[in-house]
Amino acid sequence: MQRVLLLTALRHSALTAKVCSVRFQPSAAMSTLLINQPKYAWLKELGLSEDNDGVYNGTWGGKGEVVTSYCPANNEPIARVRQATLAEYEETVQKAREAWKVWADIPAPKRGEIVRQIGDALRKKIKVLGSLVSLEMGKIYVEGVGEVQEYVDVCDYAVGLSRMIGGPVLPSESHALIEQWNPVGLVGIITAFNFPVAVYGWNNAIALICGNVCLWKGAPTTPLTSVAVTKIVAEVLEQNNLPGAICSMTCGGADIGTALSKDERVDLVSFTGSTQVGKQVALMVQERFGRQLLELGGNNAIIGNTLYGPLHTKHAVQQYLAAIEQAKQQGGTLVCGGKVMDRPGNYVEPTIFTGLAHDAPIVHTETFVPILYVIKFKTEEEAFAWNNEVKQGLSSSIFTKDMGRVFRWLGPKGSDCGIVNVNIPTSGAEIGGAFGGEKHTGGGRESGSDSWKQYMRRSTCTINYSKDLPLAQGIKFE
Repeated sequence: MQRVLLLTALRHSALTAKVCSVRFQPSAAMSTLLINQPKYAWLKELGLSEDNDGVYNGTWGGKGEVVTSYCPANNEPIARVRQATLAEYEETVQKAREAWKVWADIPAPKRGEIVRQIGDALRKKIKVLGSLVSLEMGKIYVEGVGEVQEYVDVCDYAVGLSRMIGGPVLPSESHALIEQWNPVGLVGIITAFNFPVAVYGWNNAIALICGNVCLWKGAPTTPLTSVAVTKIVAEVLEQNNLPGAICSMTCGGADIGTALSKDERVDLVSFTGSTQVGKQVALMVQERFGRQLLELGGNNAIIGNTLYGPLHTKHAVQQYLAAIEQAKQQGGTLVCGGKVMDRPGNYVEPTIFTGLAHDAPIVHTETFVPILYVIKFKTEEEAFAWNNEVKQGLSSSIFTKDMGRVFRWLGPKGSDCGIVNVNIPTSGAEIGGAFGGEKHTGGGRESGSDSWKQYMRRSTCTINYSKDLPLAQGIKFE
């Protein structure tokens, strides 16, 4: 009896942000901006205005290109942001390095207290900030609020973690071996459009309690969210008389991202984006022997929800149409959907294809659009193999009551993804578990478990408390 395997081209329904694209339109006239309309007056509760500074390093600025952020639901302009110049990036890095000298001296539990206050500040703005995520990114409101809740939850988790991080003490003959963990220093965080709050949040909260300072470059198409979040965090730092550059921000495009990736003063680069761009970032960081934390492409089984907002950009609509044509050319049968909806904004119909081979190129392609491929299989081994044959390895799930199958799915011959679920969707992740994927997804881990180690450097310290000077392994130079 044949079974059905569902593979979706909504590739990162799990909490991943995997595209860093630039989409700007000419600056809109002040009278047409949504922020000036009474319906959107709530935007000003986040400290936003018609023109917003896109640089923060203790003070606000922005002398670079002025870009306009657009609402995907109607393609109308929301507000403008002044991006960073390379000179402002340089100034921000210098201030962040100076701020680290202050932050690193603060005990971890006290750093955790600051992170707790950041979480509380986000709670107070959760609905209005979630509304901004929906307005600027395009996801539905409940998902926007849920994304802010993710940042809040990770803050709560980080508070407890701030009293737990550390290494073991290993006894030896008249010696003590201590595993000492120290902050790496400056963490550069590059995030993408589809989770403009959560991805920064779980990097930021964990990096902070570890004793690092952060420099954030958000997606070029969601700059207002970056500005609004930074304003909330900056207010907490100011209230505690701490340098604002502890949590710096530079809005910008590829020039800022390239500068950050090549900068030897940035001790760790945490990049979330497409596999293609991630490879470029990895090479730039590796060229200087820097540390990197990559969250890249995915190829996830099943669609987690049936209610969707618009696609993020007009370019994404074209990708949707191109994917449909490719699916048809590769032998797929269109069961439903397949059209751009006749209404304002970037809305498309959820689409289902059958008849495609498991190894059809389009099935293996991360497209970021609501297209579901239904593929029949005959055996469990066949289904597992098809799940693993794609280059990405973020999240996967099966639905079964067979306990043997559950543990085979979790075992060495089962799913090779970083997130392996049973009887739940691939979307979402509990904050206590490490989040990340394998293969072309990058191999990095963020948020829970022992992912805090990614943000720290380790030293093995040997202390001799005897009156002798022995060498390891009993070596004597005689």
